[in-house]
Amino acid sequence: MENKVNLALVGAFVLALATALVGVVLWLASGGAYQTHYDRYDASVEESVSGLNPNAPVKYNGVDVGKVERIWLDAGNPQRVNLRFQIERGTPIKVDTVATLKTQGLTGIAYVELSGGAAGSPALTARDGQEHPMIQTKPSLSTRLENVLTDVLARLDSTSTTINEVLSPANRQAFSSALADVARVARTIAARRTTLDAAITNAGQTLQNTSQASDQLAPVLARIGRSAQAVETMGQSVAATSNSAGKTVDTIGADMQRISAQTLPELERLMGELAALTASLRRLSDQTERDPRGLLFGRQPVPAGPGETGTRP
Repeated sequence: MENKVNLALVGAFVLALATALVGVVLWLASGGAYQTHYDRYDASVEESVSGLNPNAPVKYNGVDVGKVERIWLDAGNPQRVNLRFQIERGTPIKVDTVATLKTQGLTGIAYVELSGGAAGSPALTARDGQEHPMIQTKPSLSTRLENVLTDVLARLDSTSTTINEVLSPANRQAFSSALADVARVARTIAARRTTLDAAITNAGQTLQNTSQASDQLAPVLARIGRSAQAVETMGQSVAATSNSAGKTVDTIGADMQRISAQTLPELERLMGELAALTASLRRLSDQTERDPRGLLFGRQPVPAGPGETGTRP
């Protein structure tokens, strides 16, 4: 008995088995259940990225967390180089995370090192107008060294120029003249060493005498201080006496005003009467001198002169 085989069914089964086998192989090649998912981040640097290539590692504190996906120049600023990273999902990229270009060993192979990111900082997200979150960067060590060396060389060049200006022929001649003057002064001092020694000795004696005089001056200053204190006390007493005298003068002034208001009118009247009495006494004295008899017999009528017929009272 001959068995009949369905060739179409067998062919379909083989084709399905081959497809499944290819799928399993591809799935295993891609990591299978352990396949890693990546997030994209961008960064930009204003320095040379020589030695950095696509698929270069991206490390976070030395741990591989991704790779460089793309490198291209900024169309608006040729001095700026844009970088795009593929970083494993779940890597703590924070707003204060910083990317730096570094060189691995002596081979010169560059990679990107991520650092920073405080525990309390928020996660980095894309802002308005950004396709991917932008990681901030800082200059690499080589760039910083280059900047420092450039600055040092510029300073050395400036210093060299200044030294050349200082050591110009005119200045060298002035320095030579100054050194010659110093030499002459030194020779003069050496020639008068004995005189200078004597002067120094006399100065020391003078300072000693001054010290002794200062010691003797202390008691004198103390006595002067006591005298000044006594003068101050006397001044205070004089001030108190002056205040008392002032009060007394004020009292006397008030009494004098009262006396002037009450007594002066009486004195003026008395002086007027005395003046009238003095005038009367003067007339009496004059009359007595002319006619002493008048004191005993009274006044006699004066006889009429020639030609006078009337009777004179």
